[in-house]
Amino acid sequence: MLAGQTGERLLELRARGGDPARLRADGDRLAHEYLMAELGRLRPGDAVLSEEGQDDQARLSADRVWIVDPLDGTREFGEPGRTDWAVHVALWERGQLTAGAVALPAQDQTLSTAGPLPSPPPLSAAGSNGSRLRIVISRSRPPDFIQRLAELASAELAPLGSAGAKAAAVVRGEFDAYVHAGGQYEWDSAAPVAVARAAGLHASRIDGSELVYNQPRSWMPDMLICRRDLAGMLIDAIALAAGTVPSRPA
Repeated sequence: MLAGQTGERLLELRARGGDPARLRADGDRLAHEYLMAELGRLRPGDAVLSEEGQDDQARLSADRVWIVDPLDGTREFGEPGRTDWAVHVALWERGQLTAGAVALPAQDQTLSTAGPLPSPPPLSAAGSNGSRLRIVISRSRPPDFIQRLAELASAELAPLGSAGAKAAAVVRGEFDAYVHAGGQYEWDSAAPVAVARAAGLHASRIDGSELVYNQPRSWMPDMLICRRDLAGMLIDAIALAAGTVPSRPA
């Protein structure tokens, strides 16, 4: 699996140590070059949208587009001991995400739509019987409204690095939701969203509207990944906290 193979190479690089800034730059370059070479060899007719590559707008007329983040959580990759960085590889086909993998090399795990994936925990495991919801958020760009949301939803907040690491924590049942509104790009969320949906979770914009990929501008303003039974409540609570209007149906 390409995401896992890329992660192995990143672990080898990281083990050598060195200046954090140089390590981050070398990690981005190594992962991008490996993924581009392998996708070119295995799927020469497909388009690629990569964080580290030149955006070729020819992808907009392609039937198959690989959306990749060679090293998501570059900041965390350069911090010794942190495990919340990832490799994202997703496939978009004719309007839909059809496959995805999130490799978490420092956690020795790869989550993939090829499965198997953890099943969502029962409602009694979180958010009921007096237990508080747990929401994972960005370390560097938490939503402006997140404290108000935590109050409205009686939730605990926890910051993590990579979007893939945050989505994986929800897939594994360690958190109930991942709320992001600080802006991302398609490569930040495509693979996490594909994996989350394959695991039976809800994934949408924070107002409940659809996440749309392979767009001319690859900016993705916000995202919600959560248990399906919590989606309606969280979308309404986010709208109240942020002063917006939720989209319906959720």
